[in-house]
Amino acid sequence: MDGFEDIIKEFLVESYENLDKLDGDLVALEDTPDDRERLARIFRTVHTIKGTSGFLALPKLERVTHVGENLLVPLRDGELTLTRPIADTLLEMVDAIRAILQRVELGQGEGEDDYDGLVARLQAALDQSSPSLESPGSQEPPPSHAPAPAPAAAADATDATDATDETAPVDSDHDAATQDAPPASAPSKQEPSLVDASVRLDVGLLDKLVNLVGELVLARNQIVQFSRSMDDAPMLAAAQRLNQITTELQEGVMKTRMQPIRNAWGKLPRVVRDLAASCGKQIDVRMEGEETEIDKTVLEAIKDPLTHIVRNVIDHGIEPPEQRIACGKRPQGTLQLKASHEGGQMIMQIIDDGAGIDTDAVRAKAIEKGLLTESQAAQLNQTELTNLILLPGFSTASSVTNVSGRGVGMDVVKTNIESIGGTLSIQSEPGEGTTLRIRIPLTLAIIPVLLITADGDRYAIPQVSLIELVHIDSQRAGHEIEFIHDAPMFRLRDRLLPLVYVDEQLGLHPPRHRGDRPTDLNIVVLQSDGRQFGLVVDEITDTQEIVVKPLGHHLKDIPVYAGATIMGDGRVCLILDPIGLALAGGITDGQTERQLPATIPTKRPHAGSQESLLIVDLGNDARAAIPLSSVARLEEFSPQSIERLGGFDVVQYHGQTIPLFTFNQSLECQRLNLTGQHGSPTSPLHTVVFRDGNRVAGVVVGTILDILQQRSLREIPDDGDRDPTHLVIQGRVTQVIDLNAFLQHALRQWDQAGFAA
Repeated sequence: MDGFEDIIKEFLVESYENLDKLDGDLVALEDTPDDRERLARIFRTVHTIKGTSGFLALPKLERVTHVGENLLVPLRDGELTLTRPIADTLLEMVDAIRAILQRVELGQGEGEDDYDGLVARLQAALDQSSPSLESPGSQEPPPSHAPAPAPAAAADATDATDATDETAPVDSDHDAATQDAPPASAPSKQEPSLVDASVRLDVGLLDKLVNLVGELVLARNQIVQFSRSMDDAPMLAAAQRLNQITTELQEGVMKTRMQPIRNAWGKLPRVVRDLAASCGKQIDVRMEGEETEIDKTVLEAIKDPLTHIVRNVIDHGIEPPEQRIACGKRPQGTLQLKASHEGGQMIMQIIDDGAGIDTDAVRAKAIEKGLLTESQAAQLNQTELTNLILLPGFSTASSVTNVSGRGVGMDVVKTNIESIGGTLSIQSEPGEGTTLRIRIPLTLAIIPVLLITADGDRYAIPQVSLIELVHIDSQRAGHEIEFIHDAPMFRLRDRLLPLVYVDEQLGLHPPRHRGDRPTDLNIVVLQSDGRQFGLVVDEITDTQEIVVKPLGHHLKDIPVYAGATIMGDGRVCLILDPIGLALAGGITDGQTERQLPATIPTKRPHAGSQESLLIVDLGNDARAAIPLSSVARLEEFSPQSIERLGGFDVVQYHGQTIPLFTFNQSLECQRLNLTGQHGSPTSPLHTVVFRDGNRVAGVVVGTILDILQQRSLREIPDDGDRDPTHLVIQGRVTQVIDLNAFLQHALRQWDQAGFAA
């Protein structure tokens, strides 16, 4: 409904502007009645209002403009000469249109007046010319959805002369009174009209204004920084006032360039409807985040890539109804468009529930086209195979159609998105569907940032990605920063936070190792791609609003930078891209949507005398140490995601159904049984994931306490039958459990039950 109201608002604004021009044009025509260009302009204006009024179901307005258009046709074609009475009648039509529009704007519909007298006078003026002079289509009645015009059409055919001779004077007085009423009541309105509340600007002028405001912000920053170094109270007060005014000004100006993403999505439902019909498919389009705003220039740049993507989804992604039914799906496919802001970027997702991307077919086509050898193709993972569809000239279509198969499309999408500094990633699950994520990074904008230093240089981090700031001294860093095979981790409120040293990623410092002497750490906790990580910086200096300048073409391929800015002292400051830092630091691969804990590397530590151990609390004051060499991942599962299958508690994990186990009182393996407990747990289940080839299982523990390296360990002999190894770790007797041996019997039962993949 909001979209329809926006259409009416736009119609009213445009019509008001055109009516003002009509008044001037009609008056000017009295001096130059043979001005064909002006007459054509008047005709186009009335024709536009008539057509739109029919679409918006405004029958009275459509009726008046329809007869007025009929009169303008012979005037435009030179078959009828404009006279003073005809001009008066046309101006009266303009007043009537304006009155109807005013009532529509006030929410009063089209009002109670029927405008029969005005319609009769317009028709009488037309009848003064020969009927043969009228255009063939001028006498056609308005569309059937407008009920009012029918009597008028009959009057036009039979009683036009009588209406002119007898009823016109009476109706003229009545009609003049009714037409004068709306303007008289206009001053009583509390709010200005739409035409007074809006203004149209040239895009070039608006771009210049945005650039000037950007320069003003830079000058403001310089003045504020200069005033802080002076002991001058009036100067400080003036700088603060300038700071406040500039901030309000830049916020207002930046909003003028922002437009909702629905302006780019508007034509897609029609594209989907037509193409789906031609392909014999049924597709439902759903939109989420339509109000997400982006810069107008970016909006225009992504329209064509979006169309290419949608065409590919229809042709390659979503299956025909009979094929979907055979796969247990609804016959109608779904295409979802989602938009949101994240990390200083606009994130757009195009999601379908179709067949997904057949990576085997992609591999075969790449080999067939000579893009890869068979040995090279065999080494590619699923993500790399999927990304092959972005290569120029690549297509898996078996034949060329008017939709696809010519080898252009996705490479064009990638090129166009990258031309505006964006990125495109693809995630596909065979049989489930495909998700395309478009990231549009920072462009010319004014944003708040956190200023940090690294190796003496200053950098800016967009505050939209900032979660919190943490400082730990060297003593805490010595025992709280742990290394998982040279990957530093910090436990922040019971969660392992991967650390990325900014000077390492920028090539300013060699990689750090676990044996390095600890120092004080300033950690900037950031969120990128749904993952949190800590960025270790030398110093946190200030927060500031900056003008983002795009990087040159020779620097745009460096992923850790999002742009640059000029600081108050005139120096250039580079803006760091949190997503690029996360990719460079191995925190995320840029493909996943949901939050996943960091993968535990499978390689063993290089120090032969040391072993990395995962320390867990099993409950009942019992602790265990699990060698990291037998750990694949650390996960947290919601209790609501646990299902029961053949006597096992299971969970869906990365496309597999895996069983869950836990410890009994004797620290032996037993099946997890949440349904057998009194009451359902509400907190997440801390789970250690074990993987050995295709065998995958989860071991639920109480709490993950620590990850550490043990050098000299004192073994305590155990008198039990199993003779497990016990160690003294941090002053506590801790049992070391090898998951391979721990789960061996349990996984054999799982295999025998026939549930293993």
